[in-house]
Amino acid sequence: MEVARHALAGVAEEMGVALRRAAYSPNIKERADCSAAVFDPDGQMVAQAEHIPVHLGSMPASVEAALDAMDGRLPPETQVLANDPYAGGTHLPDLTLVAAVGDDDGRLLGYVANRAHHADVGGAAPGSMPATATDIAMEGLRIPPTVVADAHGVREDVLALVAANSRTPGERRGDLRAQFAANHVGARRLRELAARGGTDSLQEAMTAVCDYSDRRVRAAVAEMPDGTWTAEDALEVGDGVTIRAKVTIDGECVRVDFKGSDAQIPVNLNAVLAVTISSTWFVFRMLTDPSAPPNAGCYRACAVLAPRGSIVHAVAPAPVAAGNVETSQRIVDVLLAAFAQALPDRVPAASQGTMNNVLIGSGGDDAFSYYETIAGGEGGTPARAGMSGVHTGMTNTRNTPAEAMELAYPLRVWRAELRDGSAGAGRHPGGEGVVREIEALADATLTLQSERRLRGPWGLAGGRDGHPGRNWLIHRGEPDAEALGSKGTWPLRRGDRVRIETPGGGGWGEPPA
Repeated sequence: MEVARHALAGVAEEMGVALRRAAYSPNIKERADCSAAVFDPDGQMVAQAEHIPVHLGSMPASVEAALDAMDGRLPPETQVLANDPYAGGTHLPDLTLVAAVGDDDGRLLGYVANRAHHADVGGAAPGSMPATATDIAMEGLRIPPTVVADAHGVREDVLALVAANSRTPGERRGDLRAQFAANHVGARRLRELAARGGTDSLQEAMTAVCDYSDRRVRAAVAEMPDGTWTAEDALEVGDGVTIRAKVTIDGECVRVDFKGSDAQIPVNLNAVLAVTISSTWFVFRMLTDPSAPPNAGCYRACAVLAPRGSIVHAVAPAPVAAGNVETSQRIVDVLLAAFAQALPDRVPAASQGTMNNVLIGSGGDDAFSYYETIAGGEGGTPARAGMSGVHTGMTNTRNTPAEAMELAYPLRVWRAELRDGSAGAGRHPGGEGVVREIEALADATLTLQSERRLRGPWGLAGGRDGHPGRNWLIHRGEPDAEALGSKGTWPLRRGDRVRIETPGGGGWGEPPA
């Protein structure tokens, strides 16, 4: 079991390494904004690399959509490209590539898939996450599951279509080629596993590993108290958009119901169902048996219900770009608040609760598109203090090193430091947020998608709340900084600076006297 488990996980890990090393954009090669996983012939996830939660929990929906588009089965060597949030995707910058893998006799071994966040896929603003979007068409190129390669080779016309709809077409081609390379590595390694022990043995191992995870997770749930608990929180848009959740633990199963959450809105904070499921699975795995092999078996005991047409189950044509990155974080906070009532000695205080998305770019001959999510404070836990300056919740990326940023873009980094005093006090205090200040060396457009600017992350068990984040624009030649809202799109002139101060984590437990 252990050999099979680690062999399958190794396939996904090596795919991720290949993708990062071959990528063109700093967003993938430096920040590691990408994920990889392995699936059985039925489209069930059997292994993943420890990449990005919001990618991995929603990737099974992309594989399912690809199979549905091909009458339930992809022939070996066929690859399908998709990003449509309403057909297995999350938001338009995340392009998923699914490849069918066959053995030497043409028998289907399973599928390998990877997802990468592309820095620009068109839309109303550089970076393809415009704060002004009122429908999905304003966010960029929408790709339903489309065959992009088969036994005869890659379809260059599809690659040309994607590149033509981006402000940075060369970067798009390079990153897509890196995704092909990742799937090539994964397919080769999967065939090697089949050749070593036989195709039938590989299929049996895939099934056994998932069943093993299912048993472990159910055993963990069985140790939890039965009952029902509720919680809610709001997104910072308009008068607030509320997410409500009811968590029910019953024997070996957990049911999460988002009934009562507000309806979808003409703002890009809507989350599609795949994102909501992914966020729920993240919390479920964290609180049950996080050391169980991560695969489809981990989630059989967790049912997710979300009303269609709501902020957590949006339907077309609602815009969704920030639903993937910001609403997913708020769903995590709501579920942790609910579970904290049942498991007070296991649940941490709230972490920063936002990805602090910063997008700076321009079109034309000198087009560029910089995208980054910025770290913040982790919430204090029942066992230890929260970590400072880390990505938390549904993201697991790195920062873009100042050297790499200044080499790739007309940008200069002035500050990259911890934000002293931003953490919530407690027996186990939260972690500190981050200060990131960037100067534009050319005229550009700035887009921010952030949360926790009005109310800081909550403390738990008597711990204090973390401090809210703040966004600033410092105009060239002006002494005072202009406070910016949590979300918006603004013009940047050469010499302007944007400063992001991210939230600190909440504290856990009463602070020492």
